[in-house]
Amino acid sequence: MKYVFALLGLLLVFVLGYAVSNNRKDIRYKSITAMLVVQILLALLILNTSAGIMIIRVIADTFAKLMEYGITGVDFVFGGLENEGMSTFFLDVLLPIVFISVLIGILNYVKILPLIIKGIGIVLSKLNGMGKLENYVAVSAAILGQSEVFLTTKKQLDVITKRRLYTLCTSAMSAVSAAIVGAYMTMLSPQYVVVAIILNIFSALIIANLINPYKLPPEEDVTVVEELGARESFFQMISESVMDGFKVAIIVGAMLIGFIALMEMINGLFGIIFGITFQEILGYIFAPIAYVMGIPWVEAVQAGGIMATKLVTNEFVAMLSFKDIAAGLSERTVGMVSVFLVSFANFSSIGIITGAVKALNEKRGEDVAQFGLKLLYGSTLASILSAVIVGVIL
Repeated sequence: MKYVFALLGLLLVFVLGYAVSNNRKDIRYKSITAMLVVQILLALLILNTSAGIMIIRVIADTFAKLMEYGITGVDFVFGGLENEGMSTFFLDVLLPIVFISVLIGILNYVKILPLIIKGIGIVLSKLNGMGKLENYVAVSAAILGQSEVFLTTKKQLDVITKRRLYTLCTSAMSAVSAAIVGAYMTMLSPQYVVVAIILNIFSALIIANLINPYKLPPEEDVTVVEELGARESFFQMISESVMDGFKVAIIVGAMLIGFIALMEMINGLFGIIFGITFQEILGYIFAPIAYVMGIPWVEAVQAGGIMATKLVTNEFVAMLSFKDIAAGLSERTVGMVSVFLVSFANFSSIGIITGAVKALNEKRGEDVAQFGLKLLYGSTLASILSAVIVGVIL
């Protein structure tokens, strides 16, 4: 039965994508099929083989150790603020992001990350027939994050078409930053975090190929990458990476305070006026989508509520809500919802990506603002697609 729902889920994604496609005759069905096959094989390898489980364990243990190292710095500065035996989300989950940000800065500075990103991007371009720049951004966004990735490609913002810009932004919104992967792993099972990061690279390109297909002339298929921190000294790079990580932690913390308090207030008002919370209403609205994806109907309302929470707030708020109910759900539902949550696809990301591009190129920032809702639509479909793929395996 799960395979029937998997087909229905895939059909849902393709119907919703095809309905808003701006150039249906140029959709590359062979490329889409090839990427879908690769997604299923990778998900199968990661989730259902001893080698994949071992890789996940190594990755999870590595990030857990990095979080521990990060907490030693936090304890030195903020030690004594926590009650013994208690845990504070800001201190134990968000502030270690500072240390991981430094590691990413070092790997980028010594040119290990750029080499890996470019290599994977070239292989992907052979698979899907899309441009080298599109594949570079799809891979690099999964490591650098949705804003930082445009710093490395700012020289090409002036010359790429609006359609290519949409594809780049879809990949950026469908990704996450490696700096906060450790934080995700404190709230979700590491195996689902890892598989989501990998699947989202393909899902974003598949959806972009469906909604926004175009033919790229060979002379335009070039990638001009500006390496972050290339002109900085080593210790200057470390200092800036520390500040970048701290800004991320503060911004996420502030957004959590605002969004969680706002959601609680809205839930309270809806409870008083209608006798049902706002999240429960969202759950009923999204329940049919969750059901078609393959989530059992008895769990579809709860799953739909979490999915909707992520869309209207952000993934951290949704993950914290999901953590409270995950124990009462089936493993398959937990896996699918977890994968859906691991991306930046939410309303606030429209502003973040628009602002990031606008800071580098005023005109292109206005272009992003114009297709902002369609960008969120596409990246949400990418999250649904990744969740459906995992549902096939579990």
